[in-house]
Amino acid sequence: MRIAATADLHFGKASPGTLQSLLSQIATDSDVLVIAGDITDYGTPDEARAFVKELGTAIRIPVVAVLGNHDFESGAEKEIQQILVDHGVCVLDGDTCEVQGVGFAGVKGFAGGFGRRALGPWGEPIIKQFVHEAVNEALKLESALARLRTDKKIVVLHYAPIEGTVEGEPREIYPYLGCSRLEEPLGRYSVTAVLHGHAHNGKPEGRTSTDVPVYNVALPLMRKLTPQQPFRILDI
Repeated sequence: MRIAATADLHFGKASPGTLQSLLSQIATDSDVLVIAGDITDYGTPDEARAFVKELGTAIRIPVVAVLGNHDFESGAEKEIQQILVDHGVCVLDGDTCEVQGVGFAGVKGFAGGFGRRALGPWGEPIIKQFVHEAVNEALKLESALARLRTDKKIVVLHYAPIEGTVEGEPREIYPYLGCSRLEEPLGRYSVTAVLHGHAHNGKPEGRTSTDVPVYNVALPLMRKLTPQQPFRILDI
């Protein structure tokens, strides 16, 4: 199976018509499309409705997605998810789906930093709440992976699970681009590959401590690196 992966489309008021070339290329080259979050720009249902209209004119292959932080901006994330689902998109939030024998597990993920520098649940209640969100997202991912029975397992995130694919961004914002708590379940369930976005200026690929390949598929990054094919292709 050939997977086309992208993220950070930031589809807004001025976006209709701008993705036709990209989507047509994906439809021609791929068996499934993965979108790793930030589908909309300001997280409004109108943006989501305009996006699925654009998607429907070009894509006839299965679409698997997670939401990103931009999709939460207006507090309408549940409505956005329903709009996507009503148009045939499989939106993962601690859920799984299977396409042609390949399993997909996904969550949005969250921030918090990496390795020994990751934020711990210590001090003010608001800090503990922040860390709890990252822990909860990791637990949702682990639960989803535990339910998959396929040999090939693809994880879809918005936030990065490793530091390697955010390198190139200002170091000061690393803690807001992902969290190594998301890495913890990956090695335990023989994950084939991880796809994420969010880091527009990061690196296109890296590996976890257990050698799972991780791909940053943010559209702004891919447009800079491979403008003729601004999306990642995985042959599974």
